Amino acid sequence: MHREWIRSAPSWRGGPPCCDCVYVLKHSDEQLTGFKGMHIACLLLLFSIKTINNMQYPCALVHWFSTVGDEPCRETGMWIVEPDVNQYGSPVTAVIHLDCVFRSAHLLGKMAGNEFLPTEFTFHETLDRFTAFYVNKFADHHTHQITF
Repeated sequence: MHREWIRSAPSWRGGPPCCDCVYVLKHSDEQLTGFKGMHIACLLLLFSIKTINNMQYPCALVHWFSTVGDEPCRETGMWIVEPDVNQYGSPVTAVIHLDCVFRSAHLLGKMAGNEFLPTEFTFHETLDRFTAFYVNKFADHHTHQITF
């Protein structure tokens, strides 16, 4: 695979919005491998900044997710993440350079207890309806090999 498409669109093909989730490389002094060296984020906006010297910087506005615990879930082998919110309940966002984005991530909604999905539930509401997510390491061969 030479290239992967990541998307952040207010309307995907005339329908609901499409905001992909991605792995973002951590910048730290430690050499962390696998998922411990990455963050999960949802792309809210893709844009570029052009400087006076005509330098162009591709950027993304992202909503951060934090891991729950220090290890993957014992039952599934997948990491659990939850959306970051500040003290007022608003999403924690940041602008990052696109060079920090490693690849797309696939999140699976984590159900709590014996809950059922409502019948009017649609795919584009997933990030809003769940409070925690499994990071799907089984999405494809590359994800399984590189991130875990």
